[in-house]
Amino acid sequence: MNTPLDAQFGIGHEHVFLGKGHDQNARKTWAVIALCGVMMIVEIVGGGVFGSLALVADGLHMSTHASAMLIAALAYTFARKHAQDRRFVFGTGKLGDLAGFTSAIILAMIALLIGYEAISRFLSPVPIRFNEAIPIAALGLVVNVVSAWLLSGGDHGHSHGHSHGPGQDDHSEHHHEHAGESQQVETASGVVTLSIFEDGAAPVFRIQAESSDAGLPRSNVTVTTERADGSRQVFDFRRGSGHFLESTQPIPEPHAFKALIALDKEAHAVEFAEHEHEHSVDARDHNIRAAYIHVMADAAVSVLAIIGLLFAKTFGWLWMDPLAGIVGAFVIANWSYGLIRVTGAILVDISPDEIIPNKIKSAVESAGDTLVDLHVWRLGPGHLGAVVSVVSSAPSHGPAFYHSLLQRLKGLSHITVEVHQQSLPFGIER
Repeated sequence: MNTPLDAQFGIGHEHVFLGKGHDQNARKTWAVIALCGVMMIVEIVGGGVFGSLALVADGLHMSTHASAMLIAALAYTFARKHAQDRRFVFGTGKLGDLAGFTSAIILAMIALLIGYEAISRFLSPVPIRFNEAIPIAALGLVVNVVSAWLLSGGDHGHSHGHSHGPGQDDHSEHHHEHAGESQQVETASGVVTLSIFEDGAAPVFRIQAESSDAGLPRSNVTVTTERADGSRQVFDFRRGSGHFLESTQPIPEPHAFKALIALDKEAHAVEFAEHEHEHSVDARDHNIRAAYIHVMADAAVSVLAIIGLLFAKTFGWLWMDPLAGIVGAFVIANWSYGLIRVTGAILVDISPDEIIPNKIKSAVESAGDTLVDLHVWRLGPGHLGAVVSVVSSAPSHGPAFYHSLLQRLKGLSHITVEVHQQSLPFGIER
């Protein structure tokens, strides 16, 4: 059972920063390995029995496919096995990103090999056994489609409701008024709406008239929030660029509180609840994403190979087969580059986005203190770590105060706080 000190500072907490779908994705990956293993054996044995060198070659190709999947599967197993190992200072959540980065490098090498082979065939065409090659390419496509289906169900290349290609980055603009985070109030002058508005930085209150006959006062407007822990905060307002009033102070997370609106001599109480649609930390599992991209790349190559072979067989255009290979190489290289860029950024601790840092800054400034240093990085799918340094003149604003304040932020799983008092020489910590 935690002591009060444990509760205040998070002492004794676990450093398990694995994604929510970690174990399920591991099972999917092992299932794909089993499928590839069975097909590999069938093709190699069948090729040996029926004397088909092409079938044996595709079986060996299937073995490389299974080996690539094995990287992902072993990363899942190792990360789960050592999740509680204290030698991993911030847990094993990044092992999936490391595996994804490794798979992306392998994809890049495959793209180079396919491109090299295609150029070689352009320069020195080789005879093609169409009746054997086309069914094998079709069989490879079927295996890859089944593999993609087994790996499906995760977030492989989209977020926030916007779909992208498997190798593309996924960021959306957070410039909006949160749906559901608005309350209408009927005043003597008409109906007004109090809403929480976020333009990609710190969220603020907005008060807007719902009809032309509802006038907004130019002064004596405040909103006082009261949270479940009893803390209160008063927000002053100024006129915005449109027909609305906007709070001069940002709103700390979470957006769950009672709000007392004072308009001239009127007072109205409303309540805001936290909603699941708010910005969430990137929870993509780049390990399963890399495995998915691998089978999709293989499927794309199979489709292109079938098209190239059919054209070559029908019209005698032998150059269509290597051309399809070059196109496939470019597609794989593009997906590989996108995956390398995303996973590489995580491995070198590039800050994931500006949303959480802005919210931390907003929380510190709303408490009347100064943020002097901040580091935010990804610990694993859906988990961020933060090191926060604050200068405060309030004796009560120690590390425990900020642990309590910042742990409300969703996805902020590990927080280290240092507070410097202005009354003491800088660098002396309370």
